[in-house]
Amino acid sequence: MVCAIAGELAFQGARAETTSVQKMINALGANNGYDNRLWHNGWVALDQVPLNSADASETTSQPTYDAARELAVVFDGRLTNRDELCAELARDHRLRTVTDADVILAAYDTWGEDFVTHLHGEFVIALADLRRQRLLLCRDRLGIKPLYLAHMNGRVRFASTLPGLVASGGIDTSVDKIGLHHYMSWHSIVPAPRSILTGVTKLPPATMHVLQAEGQFSERVYWQPDYVRSLAYAHWDAQDWQEAIYEALQVAVQRRLAPNGKTGVLLSGGLDSSLLVALMAETGLSDIPTFSVGFDSSGQQSGNEFEYSDHISEVFQTDHHTLHIGSAEFSAAVDDAVAAMMEPMTSHDVPAFYLHSQVVAEHSNVVQSGQGADEIFAGYRYHRVAESVSRESALTVFNEAFLDHTQNDLAQILNPTWLTSTNVSHELLADYLSAPGADTAVDAVLRLETQLLMADDPVKRINNMASIAGLEACVPFLDHELVELVAACPTEFKTAQDGKGILKDIGRKLLPSEVIDRPKGYFPVPALRHLQDPILTKVSEALHAPEARERGLFRSDYVEALLDNPNDQYVPTGGNTLWKLGLLELWLQRHDVG
Repeated sequence: MVCAIAGELAFQGARAETTSVQKMINALGANNGYDNRLWHNGWVALDQVPLNSADASETTSQPTYDAARELAVVFDGRLTNRDELCAELARDHRLRTVTDADVILAAYDTWGEDFVTHLHGEFVIALADLRRQRLLLCRDRLGIKPLYLAHMNGRVRFASTLPGLVASGGIDTSVDKIGLHHYMSWHSIVPAPRSILTGVTKLPPATMHVLQAEGQFSERVYWQPDYVRSLAYAHWDAQDWQEAIYEALQVAVQRRLAPNGKTGVLLSGGLDSSLLVALMAETGLSDIPTFSVGFDSSGQQSGNEFEYSDHISEVFQTDHHTLHIGSAEFSAAVDDAVAAMMEPMTSHDVPAFYLHSQVVAEHSNVVQSGQGADEIFAGYRYHRVAESVSRESALTVFNEAFLDHTQNDLAQILNPTWLTSTNVSHELLADYLSAPGADTAVDAVLRLETQLLMADDPVKRINNMASIAGLEACVPFLDHELVELVAACPTEFKTAQDGKGILKDIGRKLLPSEVIDRPKGYFPVPALRHLQDPILTKVSEALHAPEARERGLFRSDYVEALLDNPNDQYVPTGGNTLWKLGLLELWLQRHDVG
C-alpha cells in the first residue's frame, strides 16, 4: 500500500490532541477526499490515509483496531512475506482478514516486541498496545519507508513526512546546525536520527522505538549485518556465490510483484534495471510495463540514454513508455518537486523522478527500481579504491570521493553563527567506520552506506517522489535477505570488473553484453548541473529573499561569487554547488520553516 500515517502519544495521563493528528493527515493526504477514520484512546491517537485510490479498499478499516486484544495499528508499506506469515499464524490465530495490518497485529500478539523480526518488506508501523500502555514505532531494515518524530511538551508526534509533521503546529522549525553541517558535507544527506530542522528527528532504519504512556521510552536496533566473512560460506567458490545471489535476486523480484495487476520497471537501460526486467520475464510475465525518461541536452551533457532502454525493451518485448521532458516543462516542475520533497534533496534526479512518477502512475500502481544496487554490490569507483587500502584507511578513501566540503571550506561558505565548533560530519563517519565488524575497508564503506547514508539518499528520493504520485516503487536489491547474503560475500567478487562484478556475471546469462559492459551511467538531468534561466533566476531570488537574509545561513560574498559564475563550482559527485545552496533556501521558504 502507498499510505501516509500520523499520530500522537501524550505522557502521564494527558490526552492526545486529535486536532493535531487531523492537521497532519490533511497535509499528508493533500485533501484527496478520503474519509479517514481517526482512532484515539485518550493517551494515543492514530490515523492513516491512502495516497493511491487502488489501496483505499485495504485501508478503509484502518487504523485497524483489535478490541479483543486491545491493539491498534497504522501501517505504511507492504509485507513481502504476508502469505507465509498468514500460514504460520493461522495455527493459533483466526485472522479476520488477510490485510497487512491484521497480520501485523497477530504477529505482535504471538511474538511480542520480536514481531518485527518476522516481517519482510518495506514498512513503518505504529502499534498501540492498550493493555501495556505503550506505543511501538518500527521502521524497516533498510529504511525504505520514513518516519519523522517530534518530542515536545510531554507528548510525541509522528508522521510520514517532515512537512506533514510540521503541519500539526508548535514544533521548533529552526534549522539544525549539525543537520546543516551534514547537508553541506554530503550533498544534502542528513542521516537519521537528525533532520534539517531542530525540532524533528527521524526513526533510523531497522529500529524499534517503544514509548510508554508514563513517559519512559527505549530504542533497539533489530537488524545489523556484520559485513564479515562467515564460516558457513567458507567452502563456497565464485560459482557458488553467483548461484546463491542469483537465486536470492529471483526471490526478491518475485516477492515484489503486485498481487493484482501488472508490475512495471523504471528502466534506465543500465545493468540494474535491465536485470529486473530479465528476472521478471523469467517468471513468465509478458508485456512488462517499462518506463524511461530523458531530457533536453544542456552544457555539452546529453539528456537521455534511450538507446540502451530501447534495446532492452526490444529484447524482452516490454510494453515500453518513453518520456522526453523538455527544458521548459522541467523548469516549470521544479517548484512542484520542491514542494513535494519531504526534506531538501539536491540530487539532480529528484525533479525528474517527480515528473516521471506522475506519468508512470497513469499506467501502473507498482513498479520496481534498481536503486541501492551500487551500494550493495560495490558499484562506485571509490569501492575499488578501498580494496587497495588498509581497514584503517577507509575514512580517507570515502572522504576523498564523497565529501563536498571540508571544515575549512564551510568556514568560507557558512556565516560563523552556523558553523559548528568541530567537524561533526567527519566525527560521525569516523565512529561508523571504526565500529567493530566489517573485515576490510570495502566492507566498512559498504556498511556505512547501507546502514547510515543510503536511506537518506537514493532510497528517499525514489520513495518520496513515487509516493506523492500514489505510486509504489519497490527496490528488490534492498531485500534484506539479499543484502545479508551479499554483505557476507568476499569483496573481490563485488569489486571485480570495474565494480559489481558478480552482478555482471549474473547479467551475462540474461542480458545483451553491450548493456553490461557499457560505461557506468548516471541519471542525466543537465538542467540542474548547468544552471540557466529560468531555474537560475529562481535560485537567485531565493538566495536574496528576505527570509534568506534573516536566516543568514550563507556568507553573502560566497553567494554572490557563485551567482556571478553559476556553473564554475561542482562537488566531487558532480552536483552544482549553487544549486545546493539555492535548493535549501527554496525548500525552507516553500514550507515556511527555518
